[in-house]
Amino acid sequence: MDQLNQQLGSEAVFRVDKFVVPAEAREEILSKVRMTHELLRQQQGFVQDFLLEQFSGPGEFNLVTIVEWESQAAVDRVVPIVKAAHERIAFNPQETIARLGVRADIANYQRIPGL
Repeated sequence: MDQLNQQLGSEAVFRVDKFVVPAEAREEILSKVRMTHELLRQQQGFVQDFLLEQFSGPGEFNLVTIVEWESQAAVDRVVPIVKAAHERIAFNPQETIARLGVRADIANYQRIPGL
């Protein structure tokens, strides 16, 4: 893994999606996340992903996904692919989040050098 980190250097991009998911929405959200991550894993520039669920502590976000990409260019290539796949199955993430009462905090991150 150290060699992989050296190869990726500071170009790696981490997509971090944090969600507050009501209990009654959990299964539907998880099925959509799994479906999307299956597609992401097949894309050029994908490095690794994590699906995390809070089991203790006072934090407000109970579901977090993290996807590591080789670079911002890889992210830029994937965005239209995911959008087209969602359109083919009539899945609108924003509508689903609103309908289920889920709150989301979504952003891209990079490593801080030297840590």
